[in-house]
Amino acid sequence: AVEAALIPCDDFYSAHVPDAEWDRRTPEQRAVECMDWRRARTEVLEPLRSGQSAQWRAFDFEAGASPDGTYQLYQDYKSRAPSAMVILEGSYSAQPALSDLIDLTILIDTETDIRAARLRLREDSDFLRAWNARWDAAENYYLTCVRPKSSFGIVVTTL
Repeated sequence: AVEAALIPCDDFYSAHVPDAEWDRRTPEQRAVECMDWRRARTEVLEPLRSGQSAQWRAFDFEAGASPDGTYQLYQDYKSRAPSAMVILEGSYSAQPALSDLIDLTILIDTETDIRAARLRLREDSDFLRAWNARWDAAENYYLTCVRPKSSFGIVVTTL
């Protein structure tokens, strides 16, 4: 068994950008700006890669939007101890802005219809339905133009 520090990329959603602003941005802009890469870099990836512990406040999916359309971070901090392996997982986790900190990129590839069906199972609220409607085009752009399948070090195809 190999121990690893698992970091959910979703924790670094750019919660400070209001929904109305996201809706005005192109799919290309959303794909590049959806995650707060500076925060992920300075609070987690750089400390862990240098053998230090990391602490960060994660995006709170359950809280929903504030009156100004922005989102909240959890009040409590998450933390990870240093580890020989750091896994940044989730959509957009192979963002080129972090390429100097990433040694290996792995794409878990699933057919579009299967992915859509799995997402529908998770859509238990108006929030998630709106979320998926807003972000599908950005994810398609990311996987087509920013990080096409051929750019990943390993591609695992699932059923």
